[in-house]
Amino acid sequence: METTHSKKILIVDDDSEICSLLSAFLQKQGFSVSSAANTSEADTRFKEQEYDLLVLDLMMPGEDGLSYCRRLRGHSGIPIIMLTAMGEETDRIVGLELGADDYLPKPFNPRELLARIKAVLRRQHPPQAAQGDQVHFEGWHLDLAKRELTQTDGTLLCLTAGEFELLAAFVEHPQQVLSRDRLMDMTKGRGAGPFDRSIDVQLSRLRKKMEHDPKDPKLFKTVRSGGYLFTAHISRSK
Repeated sequence: METTHSKKILIVDDDSEICSLLSAFLQKQGFSVSSAANTSEADTRFKEQEYDLLVLDLMMPGEDGLSYCRRLRGHSGIPIIMLTAMGEETDRIVGLELGADDYLPKPFNPRELLARIKAVLRRQHPPQAAQGDQVHFEGWHLDLAKRELTQTDGTLLCLTAGEFELLAAFVEHPQQVLSRDRLMDMTKGRGAGPFDRSIDVQLSRLRKKMEHDPKDPKLFKTVRSGGYLFTAHISRSK
């Protein structure tokens, strides 16, 4: 049975009614929930304690959700689910590019948000049985158990849950052309929609973080009409 015990969620939304309703609903599901009406209050909450996941509204007075997402990603890999208005497709894509792990358009059913939260947390904290080796490739070291990516000089690279899952999928299938649909199945499963662009966005972010020249990638190749190819030759150790 899936457990949510001790998982802490912060909701950042200037709509007090939404915060109140979501807090009550998620608490009934076993989560510990705090809320903030703006990003200044959110900063205060983060100083008070650590959180496992952030539910972040896009449109707020003062600093908006996109700006806050960008600021957080400068130092934190906390999973972020962004709430957007129905017609803000461009902003949703920008949110993914900035590091959000998922998004949900308003209005939404709280149970849909619950499903998204559980899916993101599963990717962030997979079962021990699914964790394993130390992987080495092209000047990088990936610790699958700790979910950490470091360079050979020891520099730690901050990855979001989605970026880690995508990299792990490539590492498990090196030198193989993987279609976008297959990558979605491996990283997001049934939670992926037919127009989900998160794979493209996350791959773009991985290229920016790991390639010497993201515009001329050598590690993550695009195969026309086929998908993507992870070109690295990897070695493993326990």
